[in-house]
Amino acid sequence: MIPTITKQHISVFAPATVANLSCGFDVLGTCLDNVGDPMRIDIEPCQNFEIEISKITGANLPYEPEKNVVGVAIKALQESYQKKYPNAQPFKATVEIHKKIKAGSGIGSSAASSTGAVYGVNKLLGDIFDKVELISFAMEGERLASGNAHADNVAPALLGGFSLVRSYTPLDVIKLHTPKDLYITVIHPQIEVKTADSRAVLKQKVNLKNAIHQWGNLGGFIAGLYSEDYKLMSRSLQDVIVEPLRSILIPKFQEVKQASLDKGALGCGISGSGPSIYALSKGIETAQSVQKAMENIYSKTQIPFDIHVSKINTEGIKITERS
Repeated sequence: MIPTITKQHISVFAPATVANLSCGFDVLGTCLDNVGDPMRIDIEPCQNFEIEISKITGANLPYEPEKNVVGVAIKALQESYQKKYPNAQPFKATVEIHKKIKAGSGIGSSAASSTGAVYGVNKLLGDIFDKVELISFAMEGERLASGNAHADNVAPALLGGFSLVRSYTPLDVIKLHTPKDLYITVIHPQIEVKTADSRAVLKQKVNLKNAIHQWGNLGGFIAGLYSEDYKLMSRSLQDVIVEPLRSILIPKFQEVKQASLDKGALGCGISGSGPSIYALSKGIETAQSVQKAMENIYSKTQIPFDIHVSKINTEGIKITERS
């Protein structure tokens, strides 16, 4: 059935995310509950397919749709819409972006914008695309942002909880079990580490012994999620491939990691491409103790920082208003 296009709008909360989680480079991610970007998406019928970014607050980002992850992601959705419904009414999508997640923070700023946009447009179209299709559209925004169409941020933002990207070709994404006692602490030292730069330090070939170690950690962590075995999760939250190369870009990383583990965190590592550092904990009390330890280290430096403690968001993007 061809969708009927009417003038309407939706407002959403697009959450921040933590990708990789030490053992799952480019395939594993999770979703925060209290950090994210409010967005408003409008659609209306028009003669041709159009995209407008009408307002941006909180960041100096381009308004040209082809230069903004929002525009690129919506364009991918529109192109698929045209193929799916060749005789359908074209529509214009207009987006307001209110950035609360700092660009380059390592907690999925570009992913929040991309996913919030395609999620909102899809809702206004009557949910004509499934979640995997939406992930593929949002991945085009990630391609613009970093040069790589990865899904480890956009998947948990859309699905909520923990997500595993089992395959990129074809795209196969699995929502994993989330134990209710898991909390995440994230500190963002306000230095710039561009995703493209943090990828440049990575090696294209991996030692087989390290690869085997990493595969075991990823499988162990997923098994730990389903069995709610926190000791198994803790043993598995290790990165022997990426973290040793990227951690040198982040001041005080090793100190923060050791202090977090000393306070009882299950694991601690680089959030996405950095510079944010995450720690996963069982229970809010431990997560708050980790917060204090992180604050204590960075308060002795000249580096400003933000810090967040959040329960894992099992819902993903949330609708806050709809006309």
